[in-house]
Amino acid sequence: MGDVLAGIHSRWEFDTDSVLIRFERGIRTPKLFQILGERRIPYEALSSIDLVPGTRKGTVVLHAVPRPGADPLLDAAAGQLRQAADPYRLVLPAERETLADYYATELRMALGPQADREADEYLVAAPTAPLQFKAFDGKVSFDGKVVTFRWFWTGASSAKWKAGDQSFPVSELAGVEWRSPEISGGHLRLRRRGPDGNPEEHEGPADQDPASVVFGLGYGLVHESLPLAAAVLEAVRAAEPATGSRIGHRANPADIANRIRHLGELHDAGLLTDEEFTSKKSELLAEL
Repeated sequence: MGDVLAGIHSRWEFDTDSVLIRFERGIRTPKLFQILGERRIPYEALSSIDLVPGTRKGTVVLHAVPRPGADPLLDAAAGQLRQAADPYRLVLPAERETLADYYATELRMALGPQADREADEYLVAAPTAPLQFKAFDGKVSFDGKVVTFRWFWTGASSAKWKAGDQSFPVSELAGVEWRSPEISGGHLRLRRRGPDGNPEEHEGPADQDPASVVFGLGYGLVHESLPLAAAVLEAVRAAEPATGSRIGHRANPADIANRIRHLGELHDAGLLTDEEFTSKKSELLAEL
């Protein structure tokens, strides 16, 4: 597509096979967005596109929904992110609804043939290691290969203090359990792999488990702990045998005709200049 749609807190830059989401760094921007900086989302990682009214008066939201299993960040979050911290929501002024609808249509046309299926590999990159944060009972760090817990004597339970600082190679892990620090009982817990290759059952509460850290007020905040959890998940998945295959997608002539017709409507409404209309039309015709 080669276009840019700027909204509140982020801007989406559309390419032929992906959208690059760049997040602002203003004081009103959610801290998770500021930490993420930018993310490239392949169209094959998306399952659907919605355009809905915003929660704030006078806004609309272009919402891209990723396929299950396509993004380690959302896998780690497990539905616990607040709507305002969802990186797949682009909030726009209501007067840009027509233009947003055009891009929603374009994105739907670009979805891959397996959009309604769970992804068998991560298609969106996790935040890059090394990463670290302070929990209530210890400091967590991940260098890309090993997760390390260093206990704080002021917060760690006697069980953790007795066990000593812990290090867990990715090869020994089956996954990560993240419970948001914004809810009671928030924690990050590593799921260790048993002799049979399956995840071991958790033993006792998180504050007694040396393979976990617990959050508290001001400790293990979402924008600090979630990126690390996502990076660990990605590393664990990468260490497993790959399954399935990635299949390309190309729009058919009828799709191209519909998109050109939609372009014409935007041009007639004055939302695209003659030059923009000609350029976008040429790009679509080149796909035939």
